[in-house]
Amino acid sequence: MSPADLSRHIAKAAAARYRPAGRYAYHFARRKLSADPLFAAILAEGLIPDDARILDLGCGQGLLAAWLLAARECDWIGTWCDALPRPPQYFSFHGIERMSKDASRANCALGEFATIEVGDIRTRSFPQADAIVILDVLHYMDRASQESVLARARLALSARGVLLVRIGDASAGRALRLSNWLDQTILFFRGHRWTRLHCRSAADWIKLLVGLQLRVQAIPMNGAAPFFNVLLVANPR
Repeated sequence: MSPADLSRHIAKAAAARYRPAGRYAYHFARRKLSADPLFAAILAEGLIPDDARILDLGCGQGLLAAWLLAARECDWIGTWCDALPRPPQYFSFHGIERMSKDASRANCALGEFATIEVGDIRTRSFPQADAIVILDVLHYMDRASQESVLARARLALSARGVLLVRIGDASAGRALRLSNWLDQTILFFRGHRWTRLHCRSAADWIKLLVGLQLRVQAIPMNGAAPFFNVLLVANPR
């Protein structure tokens, strides 16, 4: 099975978990997991260590957990792609999500395989973790809150851990404005109010993480979309 075929298979299997949570939850999961290059990149780059305590801040419906579970199942039944590193075999997943509807969908789909709690990551305490994930979330917070969340995430990160942060690069200009408009439109129809965004350039985000004693690698996440998203992969020094 090729990497592309495997990704399609994983997306279909992961989205199927959301059928009991309703049509919206299922179709949103199917579209997002099929179109967003982030999920395939996490597997292709081997970014989640085995036996990791995963903490997903602003986890939404818990799509990352569903993706990892589906990937593990593919490996276990022998349909994995030899060109890719094996997915994490054992992990725990703890998600924090502000929107109660999204948290409910996540709990319905993931059941005993994840702990999903309703809370605001700007004020919630973080448990210790080996992989902390913050995807497309920080630009909805003011700059002081961004820095506070990252500082507390750094304190919660184990010495062998990885912090994954996807951001929009403010220096991308028109591409980022289009991406932000699309994000806000989707969130508006999902029940969020229209909010001011607080963006930084990729260089500024990297500087902030380096100041937290992290080594940072930047991976472009555009895929086929005309948006300038960057995944920052940070490890303790």
